[in-house]
Amino acid sequence: MKPMMRKTLTNLSVLVAACGLLAGVGACSPVAASAQAGASTAAVEQRIHPVSGLAVIPLTVDTAKGSHVFQVEVAATPREQERGLMFRNAMGADEGMIFPMNPPRPAAFWMKNTVIGLDIIFIGADHKVLNIAANAVPYDETPLPSFGEAAGVLELNAGRAAQIGLKAGDTVRW
Repeated sequence: MKPMMRKTLTNLSVLVAACGLLAGVGACSPVAASAQAGASTAAVEQRIHPVSGLAVIPLTVDTAKGSHVFQVEVAATPREQERGLMFRNAMGADEGMIFPMNPPRPAAFWMKNTVIGLDIIFIGADHKVLNIAANAVPYDETPLPSFGEAAGVLELNAGRAAQIGLKAGDTVRW
């Protein structure tokens, strides 16, 4: 790299860092917070998961036992979906992760580098549960397939699907 280009890149790096610092200060100030709070009462505040940095949304599961609401992280991009819940040590009872798939397609998940046991719920385009790979074993690299084209895959703590009575044919809304 030429010296002049290096100096320009260094100056640019300092400028970017300074802008980031100023943006961080502005975002933490009471004025910024009150401006955000008053911006729109109709707008739903988007939550971000503190570990993954992914958006968190409510997801409702309708079973014969009734409805149950989970707060789920949305793994929307291929990179987010590839990482999923790998390396995570814990997840709350009413938490999970949803993997939207557009267009719907056959899917198979594995537990590579996944520390916690999971229930993997495959959901069709009609938002009905196709099948459940219950109690998937941590670190197991055996593919766990959907029984049809999945429009989404929901991961919950192992055993949670049975606790709420979730079965094939039940509805999942997000």
